[in-house]
Amino acid sequence: METVDLVVPVKSLTAAKSRLRGAADHGVGDPKAHARLALALVLDTVTAALAARRVRRLLVITSDPTVSLEVAAVGVPVAPDTPGGGLNPALERGAHLLRQNDPCAAVGALQADLPALRPAELDAAIERAAAIFAAGPAPRAYCADAAGEGTTLLLCAPGSALQPCFGTDSAAHHERSGAYPLQGDWPGLRRDVDTGEDLRRAADLGVGPRTREVLAPCPHP
Repeated sequence: METVDLVVPVKSLTAAKSRLRGAADHGVGDPKAHARLALALVLDTVTAALAARRVRRLLVITSDPTVSLEVAAVGVPVAPDTPGGGLNPALERGAHLLRQNDPCAAVGALQADLPALRPAELDAAIERAAAIFAAGPAPRAYCADAAGEGTTLLLCAPGSALQPCFGTDSAAHHERSGAYPLQGDWPGLRRDVDTGEDLRRAADLGVGPRTREVLAPCPHP
């Protein structure tokens, strides 16, 4: 497994990251400011993933027209989400679409709220997963978030099903489903952003340029 193809699911900007509302405008909670922040998180995440040597292709799953236009502008194809379908079915569909032209591809799911992600971290996690797949312990592997409860990255070997179990306590669900936990010092890969405190910690690590620009007037979210 030299490279992987990744699905990145993105909610509508108006519905995404409700606990971050106000983080971009000193607590005012303006919907436009919130949408700019949510979009910046996505764009910094996909830009970092595009720069990873081990990532062959990205596919964003979304029904938000603004997200579709913006990610297409940086070279990422988009497939529409199915309204009411839910996150895990969307990821399964994305994995299926990625494998249409290459049924033997290794595929994975990457969360869209990793503004401090470094390409080298993603490469290292994929390399670790490739070693696990080659050794045989499991055909699936996941990276837990900084709290150890959620999942930021899920990968599966060629010929294996992705079997996403995202949602509350997804790390535990993925492990119970047979996925192997990836261990490594990858702070940006583990720092997903759901709250203002998460955003502050991501900023301490160093966020991407789009998130940095949105936060420029508000140095302490």
